[in-house]
Amino acid sequence: MFQNGNVAVIWKKAAVAVLFIAAFFTGRLAAYLTASEPSDAGQSSEMAEEGAETAQSERVGTTGLESTAVSAETTENWGLSFQEEGKTPVANATKEELAQYDAYFVGDTEKNVIYLTFDCGYENGNTPAILEALKKHGVSATFFVVGNFVEDNPGLVNQMLAEGHTVGNHTAHHPDMSAISDIESFQAEMEELEALFYEATGQEISKYYRPPQGKYSQSNLSMAQELGYQTFFWSLAYVDWYQDDQPTEEEAFEKLLGRIHPGAIVLLHNTSSTNAAILDELLTRWEEMGYGFGTLEELTQADESA
Repeated sequence: MFQNGNVAVIWKKAAVAVLFIAAFFTGRLAAYLTASEPSDAGQSSEMAEEGAETAQSERVGTTGLESTAVSAETTENWGLSFQEEGKTPVANATKEELAQYDAYFVGDTEKNVIYLTFDCGYENGNTPAILEALKKHGVSATFFVVGNFVEDNPGLVNQMLAEGHTVGNHTAHHPDMSAISDIESFQAEMEELEALFYEATGQEISKYYRPPQGKYSQSNLSMAQELGYQTFFWSLAYVDWYQDDQPTEEEAFEKLLGRIHPGAIVLLHNTSSTNAAILDELLTRWEEMGYGFGTLEELTQADESA
C-alpha cells in the first residue's frame, strides 16, 4: 500500500512538473509573439525602449496583420505587415483613421518620395557620419530626440538645425506615453523636452511627435493633438538598434531596398554603425530607383491642401 501510494505521489508530481513546463514555454512563446524585443539595455534605458518600436515593426513583417481601428482605452503597439514588395504595408491603423488625430505613418502612396527620420536615444559616435551623408545628398531629415540626447549633445542638435534638418519631440524620458491618462502629465513630459531644446538652441522645437516604443491609444493621440502636435509613426524600419549585434550591410540593404515604397516614412536609429556606414550608398541606390526625398513639413502641407 505504501509503495502504491508512493507511485501515486510520484505520478502526481510528474504531472505537475509537466504542466509547469508547458505553462512556462507557452508563456515564453506568448511573450515572444506579443512583446517587443529589448535593445542595448546596458547602454541606455532610453535606447532599450527605443528598440521596441522597430522590433514591433520587424516582427510583424511576415504576419497577416489586420488593420484595426484606434482604441481609446487599449494600448496598441505600432506594427506593419509587408505583403507585396514596393507597396505600402498594412499597418495597425489606416491612414484615414490616423488623420483625424493629425497623425501619419505614410505620405502620398502615388509619389516616389521618401521621408527620412531618425530616432535619437543617445549618441555613440555615428550621428556625424549620418549628417555628412545627408549633407552630401542634400537630404533634409527629421531627428526625433529625447531629453538626454539634447542635454549631452547640444552641438549636434544645433548642427542638425544649421544643416536644414527638423528636430521633433520624442519626449523627455521616453516613457510609455499611452499609459498616461491625464493631459497634465502628458504635457509635462512633452514640455520638459521643449524646454531642454530651447535651452540648447534658442529655438522652439518643431511640433512633430513620435510616440516612444511606438505605443499609442486614442487618448494618447488626442492629447498630442490638443497640445498642437502632429504624430508620426513609420512605414519602414528594420532591426538596427543592437549596438553589439549590428546587421550586416547586405541585410540592411535587403530590408531597406526591398521594402521601400512610394510615400514611405522611414525610421532609422542614429546609434547604428551600419546605418552610418551605408547611408551614403543607400541614398544613392534609392535615388537610382527613382526616389526623391521630402520633409515632414512638405508631407503635412500636401495633405492639408489635398
